[in-house]
Amino acid sequence: MNAASAAAAGFAAGLSLIVVIGAQNAFVLRQGIARTHHWPVAALCSVSDLALIAAGAAGLGSVIASHPPVANAARWGGVAFLTAYAVVALRRARHPGALRAAPAGHVTLRAALLTAAGFTFLNPHVYLDTVVLLSAIGAAHGSPGRWWFAAGAGAGSVAWFSLLAAAGPRLAPLFARPAAWRILDLLIAAVMALAALQLALG
Repeated sequence: MNAASAAAAGFAAGLSLIVVIGAQNAFVLRQGIARTHHWPVAALCSVSDLALIAAGAAGLGSVIASHPPVANAARWGGVAFLTAYAVVALRRARHPGALRAAPAGHVTLRAALLTAAGFTFLNPHVYLDTVVLLSAIGAAHGSPGRWWFAAGAGAGSVAWFSLLAAAGPRLAPLFARPAAWRILDLLIAAVMALAALQLALG
């Protein structure tokens, strides 16, 4: 299998794993709608995925798989983080004054990036998808091919998060109404709570 076909397979596999309604995607989309540091947040998520995918191609997936306590610690840390954010989203939905798209200065860049990092690195599913699963699929393409596969998967991640960051502001007119923000935050709370439950149940 040549480099182009391996990269295309990686792109398709990466998108199939990342294009789901998950906690990380929900956060990036909300930042985009609020026009609050959405490009830096999308860039952080993309760079993080690239690093994790590269680590998986280099063999980190087998290391994680052989150390269950590490995965278990990440699992419960993720449960706590997702549950806390679900509560925050519920509080936003309950208070109309918090439903408007906040100006960039209301949420600091540092806070936005730290939250995005939490959704990335405190979610064991991220490691399962990017480090373990993608590396296992990529290994089928051979020694040089697995790196082309990883490059394609990384390109898929960059394309998806760029799309979320670009699409968010276009939805802003719809979210000029408090009711729309209430619905969005209720959906986000549900997504976070469901993700936390799935992690807890293992």
